[in-house]
Amino acid sequence: METRPLLIVDGANVVGSRPNGWWRDRAGAAARLRDALVPLPEQGVLPELPPPVEVVLVVEGAARDVEGVPGVRVVSAPGSGDDTIVELVAAASDRRRVLVTADRELRARAGELGAEVYGPRWLRREPADR
Repeated sequence: METRPLLIVDGANVVGSRPNGWWRDRAGAAARLRDALVPLPEQGVLPELPPPVEVVLVVEGAARDVEGVPGVRVVSAPGSGDDTIVELVAAASDRRRVLVTADRELRARAGELGAEVYGPRWLRREPADR
C-alpha cells in the first residue's frame, strides 16, 4: 500500500492562473510548471503537506506531449483534463489526495471523493510563507 500523499496538479488551470504569456507556448509553460514541481516530492508543501509526496501533473491539449521527469509523473489527458483528474482521485481512494486547481466544478467533484483542494497560489508561496 502506498503511504505517500498524492499531489495532483491541474496543469492547464495552474498555468492559466498567471497572465504571463503562457498561451503563446502552452507546452513550454507546462514544462516550466513541471520543472518547478520537481523539489516537492522531497520538500513537500509545508506545513499542509509534509514530504515525502508523490507528484502528478495532468496536462491536456497543446501540452499533451510534455513528458515526466524524475520526481514528477506527467499524465496526458486523452480528453478532458478534469475527467482524468477525477479518475486519478477516485483510483487513489486509500491514501491522502491533494489537488491544486482553481476550477470550481473540479474542486467540487474532487472534494466529493475526499480530496483536499488548494488553489494555484498555494504552490507559489515562498517556503518562508508556509
